[in-house]
Amino acid sequence: MRLLFLFLDGVGLGADNPGENPLAATQLPVVETLLEGGKLVAGQAPIETQQATLLELDACLNVPGIPQSASGQATLLTGINVPALLGEHYGPKPNRPIQAILENGNLFTTLKRAGKKCGLLNAFPPGYFQFLDSGRRLPGAIAMAALHAGLKLKTRQDLMEGKAFSADFTGIGWREVLGFDDAPLMNPREAGEKLAWIARDYDFAMFEHWSTDVAGHRQDPDEAKEILITLDSVLGGLTEQWQNKEGLILITSDHGNIETMDSRRHTTNPVPCLLIGDLELRRKFSQDLHNLAGIYPAILRLLLQPEEVD
Repeated sequence: MRLLFLFLDGVGLGADNPGENPLAATQLPVVETLLEGGKLVAGQAPIETQQATLLELDACLNVPGIPQSASGQATLLTGINVPALLGEHYGPKPNRPIQAILENGNLFTTLKRAGKKCGLLNAFPPGYFQFLDSGRRLPGAIAMAALHAGLKLKTRQDLMEGKAFSADFTGIGWREVLGFDDAPLMNPREAGEKLAWIARDYDFAMFEHWSTDVAGHRQDPDEAKEILITLDSVLGGLTEQWQNKEGLILITSDHGNIETMDSRRHTTNPVPCLLIGDLELRRKFSQDLHNLAGIYPAILRLLLQPEEVD
């Protein structure tokens, strides 16, 4: 049994209004096929089809204010309602209380302790490690959790060897933004196919896609549509190669953002939880799943035996 967690930063379920919401304005044929005509907009969930399940998850967690990345991601990774514990939403990078929560235990550490092979499939450029070593930059909550579990973050070499992915999946950013002219390039569908194959090396694999949140902050509808089209194509290649009986693909987010072009800020909208794979596994996973704090126990319920859960 395995799980691939495709984390999309800053994706909420907004109004079915193409003039406002890129998720309503962009044709996403793979998503629409999986959901048998359904879309990633407010009011559609719950949907259960032969191929996928779509749920809405509350990202506010009964805490006033606008959800933020660090506290939302830490909640996903620990099952703890971190904003309620802090008394506020916090981000983008973890503050000291969130750092302590992640260090005390998280999804990677729990699964690793149970003997599961875990991996964070993002490739990080050399400059990222230089900033970490200098103390001038903190890792985000997901990378921080992986490091606390003793996982080695993947490098440029891993990218070159086909063991990790650029944040945009295709490698274009490594070439055009970071200046690595030898970075391997893939089209989105090829990237999705490769993601399915690499995920087979792990019991639990996670990939962090942050471009969706960046597009929301920039308020550029054309950029947002391009990113969503790429994601849909990646999902096409991924689902084509995924063996449903092997486990589940989980796609969710920490807060809303890209679903509205009316504001550069995050939103209080619910976030999608898209599950792809065997129907019975999807039903097992989605039991009592209503907000971000439910993701952690759902993953443990899928991957571990009851006696393995602390």
